[in-house]
Amino acid sequence: MTSAYLPELPQLMIEEQVRAALREDLGRAGDITSNATIGLERQATAQMNSREAGVISGLPLAEAAFRLINPAIRFEALMADGARVEPGAMIARISGPARGLLSAERVALNYLMHLSGVATHTARFADAIAHTPARVTCTRKTIPGLRAVEKYAVRCGGGSSHRYGLDDAILIKDNHIAVAGGISEALRAAKAFAGHLVRVEIEVDTLAQFQEVLDEGADVCLLDNMGPEMLGQAVAMNKAAGGQITLEASGNVDLDTIRAIAETGVDYISTSKITMAAPTLDIGLDMTIN
Repeated sequence: MTSAYLPELPQLMIEEQVRAALREDLGRAGDITSNATIGLERQATAQMNSREAGVISGLPLAEAAFRLINPAIRFEALMADGARVEPGAMIARISGPARGLLSAERVALNYLMHLSGVATHTARFADAIAHTPARVTCTRKTIPGLRAVEKYAVRCGGGSSHRYGLDDAILIKDNHIAVAGGISEALRAAKAFAGHLVRVEIEVDTLAQFQEVLDEGADVCLLDNMGPEMLGQAVAMNKAAGGQITLEASGNVDLDTIRAIAETGVDYISTSKITMAAPTLDIGLDMTIN
């Protein structure tokens, strides 16, 4: 069931992200173009508008970019993250010292366009399986340094999050199994190591391997690169065994295949495409110098 509450990023995380982006853009001398052409006294107003339909995400980061450049800038969000917009929709109004608006514009738009793109692409996947109980979930395949905000954008788009890192859940993949000596050996070692709040997931790609997981026990099983027919068989096997294992499908997931995967009865469908293959949402900023 989808949470009734919207996701929220802590202000500390937002500022760490945005400060780093602003430092990268300002370099050693600041915005020499704006400094050279715009007087300190000049004020400006601007509007952020969506140029295409999509789902908005990243407004708190855009606001922080303007505020950190100059606290005198006023940022008025006209909608919340997670809102669906049509082409031409006004997203935010910004006003204040013109130099600051110009200096923060690119960083603010970079975050807003990228994260809105992730949210929009996620929504396409989530909408395709809305008639089923299955949830689409992202993975650890994220742009380095942007994982927290990209996973936030996935949630804005109606998706859910997989692991945030290597430390919040145990996921035993094929190479772990090979080195550990087998599925049973890996599961026994993992369950002996894990604390009572740490879930154990294991990846399999055949029904014989899945039967071994059913016999040994796990919290979650990742059914990798199985077609709908095999996934349906795995769902039936799990139900016959009491349905105690959460089932996650992965591999060959795209907008053409996700519906059939969801209709097999799996609980989650993980894909890197909602983060790594998401196009940006076209958002413009139109400015008027007062």
